[in-house]
Amino acid sequence: MGLCLPCMGGAVKDVVETPDPEIKRRQLAEAAEKRQMEASSRGIKNAYSVEQKKKKQEEMEKRMTASGSGGGGLRWQVG
Repeated sequence: MGLCLPCMGGAVKDVVETPDPEIKRRQLAEAAEKRQMEASSRGIKNAYSVEQKKKKQEEMEKRMTASGSGGGGLRWQVG
């Protein structure tokens, strides 16, 4: 009875080496970061515009808190 085996000379080229654990860890981290970026921008057509609006809102909040301590709000008179 004969065995059907390919020539063993070419089998060495077909072996897939597993990557170094550090390389694999880095690749997984990059993939996770990419998924997170895609999920955060899902449904947003212009991500740059959204980022600019967010920065503008944060700056307005900073101004409000800075001027809020000076009593720049509404005045009440009890008569």
